[in-house]
Amino acid sequence: MAKQSIPFTVPNDEWLKTQVDNKKYSSKSELINDLIRQARKQQVRIDWIRAKLEKAENSRFTNDGKERILAQSKSLLNG
Repeated sequence: MAKQSIPFTVPNDEWLKTQVDNKKYSSKSELINDLIRQARKQQVRIDWIRAKLEKAENSRFTNDGKERILAQSKSLLNG
């Protein structure tokens, strides 16, 4: 595993410490890796939505605009 040294602002460092102190995570590294995993999953969802938008626009299969399709996709993803 690659070792990094990352400076944090005071509020961010305090938040990280609180998460570890509350036993939600065993270390700051575990928490940061979890946040990165979550961000990567979110990026996959965003890419999926973007692909759907592009496909719909290019196919002329729908008369809905980007905004409508995006709103529908967000609604489906958020349950």
